[in-house]
Amino acid sequence: MDPTGAPKAVNQKIFNLGLSVETISLYLLCCGMAGTGIAITRQRLREKWNSSDNALARSLGELESMSILQPESPGMDDATAYILTEDEIWTTG
Repeated sequence: MDPTGAPKAVNQKIFNLGLSVETISLYLLCCGMAGTGIAITRQRLREKWNSSDNALARSLGELESMSILQPESPGMDDATAYILTEDEIWTTG
């Protein structure tokens, strides 16, 4: 992990979890944002997301439920920043 809290690269484990293509795409989008120092927020994700708001919400929910993506602070508005976590804390089973 780098000093900003972003993983150094895409964790290849993501491809072996049986996630939907949309959820993996969202993970990759988050990695890209984190890698360039852009805060990962629902608003910023929505700007780049090319599917429905429902699909975004489902994919965010799936990444959050598996502790792959976590809000930096309580509250769930469009400006809430997320962090990508290391795979040691992912819940995959």
